[in-house]
Amino acid sequence: MYQILLYYKYVHLEDSQKERDLQFALCERLDLKGRIIVASEGINGTVEGTVENTEKYIEEMVKDKRFQNIHWKKSVGTGNAFPKLSVKARKEIVSLHLGTCDIDPNEITGVHLKPEELHEWILENKAASAQGFGEPKEFYIVDMRNVYEHKVGYFESSILPPIENFRDLPRVVEQIAHLKNKTVLTVCTGGVRCEKASGFLISQGFTDVYQLDGGIVSYMERYPNEDFKGKLYVFDGRVTQSFYTDDPKREVVGKCDSCGNMSENYVNCANPVCHRHFIACNKCLEEGGGQAFCPGGCVLSRHGRKISPVEVDLI
Repeated sequence: MYQILLYYKYVHLEDSQKERDLQFALCERLDLKGRIIVASEGINGTVEGTVENTEKYIEEMVKDKRFQNIHWKKSVGTGNAFPKLSVKARKEIVSLHLGTCDIDPNEITGVHLKPEELHEWILENKAASAQGFGEPKEFYIVDMRNVYEHKVGYFESSILPPIENFRDLPRVVEQIAHLKNKTVLTVCTGGVRCEKASGFLISQGFTDVYQLDGGIVSYMERYPNEDFKGKLYVFDGRVTQSFYTDDPKREVVGKCDSCGNMSENYVNCANPVCHRHFIACNKCLEEGGGQAFCPGGCVLSRHGRKISPVEVDLI
């Protein structure tokens, strides 16, 4: 049996390179694969190994007081969710690229809202709407994930800003500025991005900001196939994650980027210079001989223009 761990901790680390080396040695000893980022602001990781070894990893981590009280998100692994082990020391574990204005979640961040509390908010509003009386709680769920992530799954009635990269957050704030005096709940996969996103909203004058504790994955595990529609995009070999996939209540919300048919199948653009991630249904893949190119042509950042598949060999 394999297990995948998803975790993070914002905590000051004196020597991120030294911590990187310690993490690499520990993971190698326990035969874990995955990705870990270490920075002076903390650690952010997702690793896979046998259940026994991933539990040993947790045991070793919590011996260090800096890594106590981590919210460990656990899910069933496949044994090949990651091709290798990658442990890197970087400037940030989540990059906002705001320079000296960057957010320290230990100083400013949104209130952690437990999945049970969000579920209660949602149930109360549904009851008020169905019964025609009672005051529904006014709150707005803002999805802080990238566009390609929330295409395949999202909270019902949530705001889905067109985020191409987390560094787009300042632009997103402009788009939701009308919510500055409303109750706003930020959501993301495991919570690490929302620590900074919610803090940034507060720094920009938002007055009542929450973040979903443990991220969407924790909510889905507690309330499968209820308020979060579709599947959760994850950054490993599984690509997407869901619970009780045979449940008739489970909805498919993803759509093929080419034809619009319902699909949850992600592919990479066959253009080797592009490799953009998008959804392609089986029908479109069959028509393309098992490959798919970006609908409408690829956008290459180095050229800033669209190209068609037939131009690939000319680049």
